[in-house]
Amino acid sequence: MENDLSVIGIDLGGSAIKLGRFLKSGTCLESLTVPTPQPATPEAVLEAIVAAIAQLDPQHQARAIGLGTPGPADVGGRIARVAINLAGWQDVPLADWLEAKTGLPTTLANDANCAGLGEAWLGASRHFRNSILITLGTGVGGAIIIDGKLFTGHQGAAGELGLINLHPDGPRCNSGNNGSLEQYISILAVRRNTGLEPEELAARALAGDRKSLTFWENYGRLLGIGLTSILYVLTPEVVIIGGGVSASAQLFLPSAIAEIELRVLPSSRAGLQILPAELGNQAGIVGAAKLAWEIIS
Repeated sequence: MENDLSVIGIDLGGSAIKLGRFLKSGTCLESLTVPTPQPATPEAVLEAIVAAIAQLDPQHQARAIGLGTPGPADVGGRIARVAINLAGWQDVPLADWLEAKTGLPTTLANDANCAGLGEAWLGASRHFRNSILITLGTGVGGAIIIDGKLFTGHQGAAGELGLINLHPDGPRCNSGNNGSLEQYISILAVRRNTGLEPEELAARALAGDRKSLTFWENYGRLLGIGLTSILYVLTPEVVIIGGGVSASAQLFLPSAIAEIELRVLPSSRAGLQILPAELGNQAGIVGAAKLAWEIIS
């Protein structure tokens, strides 16, 4: 029966591989997390994923696979062009490999794109047609949803929202850019600038520490300035804030919103909402499953 059909969504990370089997309604039938092999060579990761799929779906009920990779995929969703924090990954034809091993049609996408698609399907942006997700984590990633569909651009690398320029003479970024937004609002930037983890800064701020409160106010201001450029280009209905730092959103969103209201014309932010992500660590497998449904629908 059609209602019994399912797909597998996979989120490949540097330390863990998460998998879930989903119905077309979005119901997750079962999920599984396995450690990422170390060193995480393409061949070792492939074998770990194949073994995990066999454990998750022993009856071979799934009909397709979607997989989020920690780096850009090609526009066709076939090749993991680079996988950040994984050893030896360069233009790996992971979709072809998985299809050969499992017999299931497979598609790939950047993990932040999967998270954005997941939020658009079942999460915070499910009631909107045009949204962006910005992930505030070790780095700063993003995803763009236009008219309900993931936008990946000419070669599949669109949505790198953390790499837009904030200060032209700022810290050097791995992208080659100087002063990218990521250099000011990522977890690594917070550590570099304060010597503390975001959780500690949040706890201090909530306890009334003036220096920490000022830090978060300025953090929000920088985020708002970065979003200003994105809003003028895309005019989304909603901005979803995800990633680890989003747990402290109550401390920085007010100043981010104030900055946006100061800098963005009302015509470019009409009805704009800024909301926290809802799916947490499950967003990646949810979005990957949505991708899998799209290739067989």
